[in-house]
Amino acid sequence: MTEPRVDRFSGLVGREDELVLLDRVLQDARQSRGGTVCVTGEPGIGKTRLAGEAITLAREAGMTVLKGRCIATGPAVPYRSLTEALLSLARAGGAPPTDALGPYLPVLGRLVPEWAIGDACDRSPIVLAEAVVRLAAACGRERGCLLVIDDLHDADPETLAVLEYLAANLALLPVAVVATLRDTPGAAHSLADTLAQRGEAGLLRLGRLGAAQVHALTANCLGCPPDELPVAVSDRVLADSSGIPFTAAELIRGMRAEGRLVRTEGRWRLVGTSRAAIPFTLVRAVEQRAERLGPQTLRLLSAAAVLGRSFPLSVARRCAAPDDHEPAVSLRSAVVDGLLVPDDERGPDWYAFEHPLTQEALLDRLTPADRAELAARAVAAMNELDPSLPGTWCLVAARLHGQAGDRRTAAVRYLEVARRALAGHGPGTAIAALHEARSALGPVDGSDIHLPDDAVPAGVRRELLETLLLALADDGRLDRATEVAQQLRRADVEADPGRRVELHVRLAWAAQVAGQWDVGLEQVRAARELLPEGAGARDTAGIDVVEAYLTVSTAEQGRIGRSEQLARRAIEGAEQRGDHALACQAWYAMGFATRGRSLAESDRCFRRTLRMAAESRQVSWHNHGLIGLGSNAWLAEADLDGLHHAHQEAMRTGCVSLAHNVGAMLALDAVLRADFDRAAALLDGSRAETERLQLHSVSRYALMVGAVAAAHRARRLQLRAALARFRTSGGNESREAPLVLGLAELFCALLEEDHEQAAELAARLAAAAPPDEENYFHLAGSHGLVLLLSVLAGRADWAEVERITASQAGRMRWNRQFVGLARAVLYGREGRPAEAVAACRAAQADAVIFPTARHLGLRLVADAAVTDGWGAVRDWLTEAETYFHHSGADAVAAACRSRLRSLGAPVGQRRTGTDRIPAELVALGVTLREYDVFCLLVERVGNKAVAARLQISPRTVEKHIASLIGKTNSATRAQLCDFVADFLAAR
Repeated sequence: MTEPRVDRFSGLVGREDELVLLDRVLQDARQSRGGTVCVTGEPGIGKTRLAGEAITLAREAGMTVLKGRCIATGPAVPYRSLTEALLSLARAGGAPPTDALGPYLPVLGRLVPEWAIGDACDRSPIVLAEAVVRLAAACGRERGCLLVIDDLHDADPETLAVLEYLAANLALLPVAVVATLRDTPGAAHSLADTLAQRGEAGLLRLGRLGAAQVHALTANCLGCPPDELPVAVSDRVLADSSGIPFTAAELIRGMRAEGRLVRTEGRWRLVGTSRAAIPFTLVRAVEQRAERLGPQTLRLLSAAAVLGRSFPLSVARRCAAPDDHEPAVSLRSAVVDGLLVPDDERGPDWYAFEHPLTQEALLDRLTPADRAELAARAVAAMNELDPSLPGTWCLVAARLHGQAGDRRTAAVRYLEVARRALAGHGPGTAIAALHEARSALGPVDGSDIHLPDDAVPAGVRRELLETLLLALADDGRLDRATEVAQQLRRADVEADPGRRVELHVRLAWAAQVAGQWDVGLEQVRAARELLPEGAGARDTAGIDVVEAYLTVSTAEQGRIGRSEQLARRAIEGAEQRGDHALACQAWYAMGFATRGRSLAESDRCFRRTLRMAAESRQVSWHNHGLIGLGSNAWLAEADLDGLHHAHQEAMRTGCVSLAHNVGAMLALDAVLRADFDRAAALLDGSRAETERLQLHSVSRYALMVGAVAAAHRARRLQLRAALARFRTSGGNESREAPLVLGLAELFCALLEEDHEQAAELAARLAAAAPPDEENYFHLAGSHGLVLLLSVLAGRADWAEVERITASQAGRMRWNRQFVGLARAVLYGREGRPAEAVAACRAAQADAVIFPTARHLGLRLVADAAVTDGWGAVRDWLTEAETYFHHSGADAVAAACRSRLRSLGAPVGQRRTGTDRIPAELVALGVTLREYDVFCLLVERVGNKAVAARLQISPRTVEKHIASLIGKTNSATRAQLCDFVADFLAAR
């Protein structure tokens, strides 16, 4: 009878409960209840095998499967396992779902070059994480998607960051994530624990197998029913393997090969009862297994082990035995025996050890001298085959040079690994590589790189530190980057000053992106101190342009003018250098700085940005130029064509953050046009996404727009909530604060007919307004609505009106409508009714696309027009009353009705609108007018204030309040106010 071949166990033994749990996770994913599971355990415990069973279940259920494996070479290439996972989709013929990905498809081109569109996309790691989320969700929209990341303990920092983002954002998506990792200290293990503590991932710890499970495993490996296997056999396996499945399988192989486990008369039995003379170890088992394949195969496997779990055969063969003319025989033997498997993911020349413990065991058997010799051969072979050392080869070569004792070359290789990672937008990977260099090549002192003088030349040591500084800056770790910069300054006084200037400039840019403007300006000052005496524009261009961006964000007087001055000098220096990227930055800064003085001049600067960006293929700056031109066109005449085009281009080229920026501007336009549904659609569609992507400035701008939307609908409670969110986000100290004050709070006060509060808010705006050309945003009100209120109150005359009319901001369409009404009021006071009517008509023409502002403006000037005898006041107030009544702005609608009555115009009663009263209050018998009073009591104002708002008498207010006290079972007015606050807050 032919004996069955002893193979790796073909069935999953002892993991039934764990597999049920994973199956439940997959079922939940198919129901759009996504989740993440981290499978942890010691080496050889069966993590990868369990994940493989999950993959089988997923495929049987029709789910899309994406699988990537982190490699033991460590952090050499950012996002490597994710790239592998996405490439598995591409290789399977799965086209990316462009309809669901939108601007995120070019972002994924960073991982799958075939999906790239040009060379532009958002470089934010969070944007890339969101792109992976969207791809997985799109792949799973029919039957769910499973993403498996194997050997997470070997992951680069960027992959770990993406996994953290995935785990936090899968709850409502058809996506399941399974990650396997060793239960040993490290970044991956810490992340798994953190996700479990947050409730964002399940932690599935695999324990060792018990006696019954090892018995079933042994029978499985030997190909016999469990009841036919003597317990003595599995007891021996359990004793020597400690219940670790991989070790047990290797032990069974070894016992059979050594003749200690034989099959006679159809049954397996142990030969001899004593334990082996040499205690079983995994190293010994793997060594014996390799030795049985012959000395040439053992040499090949030893060389491969030095290279890592996955290796190119061409390098291993040259390293092991250059004179071996039959390498295929050795390779075939190792593959047949199951020690090696083809690594199809990486190419036809690549193979991998079937299990990482096999590679580790073969490595452990080598002496330090053997490792050094093989390492030297390996790097020689790698350089011979491809001196460029592509991909992970460079990190492998760095480690091998270190093992071979060549520290200088090792340092150079580590430096190249870090530089490549930075170029691939993987600062975390660069930092990890440099820290590995520190550990491998020199003593540790604090957290910086310190290498003995006789190990690495000073120049290389300096470059390692400089690269660490840049990586820390790109990773947003400004405090650490600043420390390294100070260390460089102290330790390397002979360094090239020009290079040190560049480093300070990079730090300044990192600070600008992080919104730490004071830190950035400190770096600017440090850079200027290093400039030679008499430095010209060519020398200062890099410093000037970053200072231009930093300065405009500060609160100092004259910041816009200073930014313009710096940008002009930077343009001159960039042209002398022939640096197109620097020129794009400078021209854009110039366009922004000149906007307050001249939109035409600003347009010229933005067009230069476009031209320079096109010539140098700077797609991101091309998009910036489009946004600048589109914004100017919108400010000038509310023309949206340019902004729509800029938005489309940002979406097409994957500049996600820029697209969201433009989207928020389009939402503000919708609010000003009273198209609140469109505004809500734009805001609701982006709010959660911008928060996830940590686009803080865009999120804050969107919060401002939300506040303006509530104000323009006279919804005080919504405004109050929106203002709270805005202030929580740091809005009070932000550049958007004047917009909230003018477009939201002042506007709402006027719609509520609270003229006392409106006057106070207008005064605050006027007092805080900088000189005309120093405004960051131009529609807050100081060049429009505040001017009109000042004219109506007699605080502004023709001189002020003409000054604002002549300013660029005063000529912007939103502001023009109010400036025109201010001119009409002044003409009327001078007894020039014809000019007043003409100015009013021009203002209405500007306001025709802004209906809320148009009707409010006419309501505001109505009294002045009546007094001075000009304008069709009755028509204005009739139209305004109808508009405000239907829009729910009851206070101003009531004011219009009251004024119409005083003019002798017939005014019908407005008894409709009872649908606005909540059902709970209708049940109590609350009337429409009582409900108007009810809503105002949340502010705990007196009867006179309520009467003024609703255009009724204080006596009538008192009557309504008494009725409300009775209907709500309140004992006092104070209790009624408490009831109102609780009721409205609950809604």
